[in-house]
Amino acid sequence: MSKDVFRSPKYAKAVANEIRRLSEGKTVRIVHVCGTHEDTISSHGLRSLLPEEVTLVAGPGCPVCVCAAQDVDMAIELAKQGHIITTFGDMIRVPSTSSSIVKERANGADVRIVYGIGDAVEIARKNPEKDVVFIGAGFETTAPTMAVEIVRGPPSNFSILTSLKVIPPAMEILVGLEGFAVDGFITPGHVSAIVGTNAFSSLAETHGVPCVAAGFEPLDVLEATRMILLQMKEGRTESENEYTRVVKPEGNVAAQKILEKAFKVDDAPWRGLGVIPDSGLFIRDEFSAHDARKRYDFPPMESVDILPGCRCHEVILGMIDPTECTLFGKRCTVEDPYGPCMVGHEGTCRIRHESGGL
Repeated sequence: MSKDVFRSPKYAKAVANEIRRLSEGKTVRIVHVCGTHEDTISSHGLRSLLPEEVTLVAGPGCPVCVCAAQDVDMAIELAKQGHIITTFGDMIRVPSTSSSIVKERANGADVRIVYGIGDAVEIARKNPEKDVVFIGAGFETTAPTMAVEIVRGPPSNFSILTSLKVIPPAMEILVGLEGFAVDGFITPGHVSAIVGTNAFSSLAETHGVPCVAAGFEPLDVLEATRMILLQMKEGRTESENEYTRVVKPEGNVAAQKILEKAFKVDDAPWRGLGVIPDSGLFIRDEFSAHDARKRYDFPPMESVDILPGCRCHEVILGMIDPTECTLFGKRCTVEDPYGPCMVGHEGTCRIRHESGGL
């Protein structure tokens, strides 16, 4: 199906009119937890199509943004120890307690940007005399690729410093925040493709919050918004699927199996949210030879997630709009990010900065 169908002004107007009818002037806060959704919303000006009573709020949907400072500090320490550090391009610019990976590269550390973990494994094969560490941040979407390499058996000089997060527990935290109203969730399409819409059923039923998995075209987001409002009007709280062309109720079972084989679930720190129970994926003990957390010694660290004046934690939680931060577009820019939300392409601050604050 052509993308033009999902970007049709005619259909968008029709769905927006239906959203206006269903909202009936009631104040509704719909939260999404996906940076790609925020990019779609901002770059296509979708908020301008909605009645002012319906608000689309960006939550913790950027893996780079929620990567705890402690994890980045550990990566910096490994770089200082002289190991080859490999990771994605946006990860090297994430501010940490007192530095960043890109600053360490400027000081002489061997830091290499890769497009995927397979590239990092290849670097390890070509440099058997050096230890190669892959800094693996991400959600359930990118985790399967790392799981495959772990199970397959990478070279003995290769390890992974994981900073992998599981989305549903973070959504549970948002629902439970005092004073933080969530009337519905647009669940992330990429993550839903792995875990399935069934993964959000308990959240919807237990907390009475409609959930709808959405794709990444403008009409996907608008239709998901309409579906949430329809659930509210009909008194239903279900986990539904707008993204039927990709997402299945059961998700990708093969990916789930490889994740379970390589990783165990445990409590994990999220920048801006603190430690969330059962929200992280960590390498199982049988693969500990490739677990950088266990392979190397780290000095005591007093990591600082949020630097003075930064309000990224409030942005990540959807409690303020990026433009409410006094550093936005001034001290904190895409070229010189002060906070993590201005770094990655899925960061709410960066998206708003590049779309003119929309």
